[in-house]
Amino acid sequence: MTAVTAIVLVGPMGVGKSTVGRLLAERLGAGYRDTDDDIVAEQGRTIAEIFVDEGESAFRAMEKAAVRKALAEHDGILALGGGAILDPDTRALLAGARVVYLSMDVEEAVKRTGLNTARPLLAVNPRKQWRELMEARRALYEEVATAVVATDGRTPEEVVQVALDALELKEA
Repeated sequence: MTAVTAIVLVGPMGVGKSTVGRLLAERLGAGYRDTDDDIVAEQGRTIAEIFVDEGESAFRAMEKAAVRKALAEHDGILALGGGAILDPDTRALLAGARVVYLSMDVEEAVKRTGLNTARPLLAVNPRKQWRELMEARRALYEEVATAVVATDGRTPEEVVQVALDALELKEA
């Protein structure tokens, strides 16, 4: 077992879960895994392609299975896709886990992602859609979170340190 029992990162697309997750894993001497990467590897196509080819509900089913598998197999740092918390079974699986919700406001989202159309849920009027997604998801992120870390105006290294402090963890 690694030095850490799983820490799960949740939050909206573009918040930096992958970047922060890799840095956190490095600082703690733990493994890193991303369920979006798992889905892409298993399906052999991008998430955007899955959305176009099969629709959001098919993707969400794949995501639910990927999260369940990753939580069962991985004991390091785990980054979940932005919408993974929409599933009540997934939220139940996260109960009792150390979950860090990485948050950001819409202006930060614009700076980081440009709210580009490569994000399938933001293809039309990205700023409005991002706000609507966050209105629907914020309470769910907060529900599963052990700690909430605002990423606005912070470097990935600063976010990692705030997350470590919030979880009261020491580096490996």
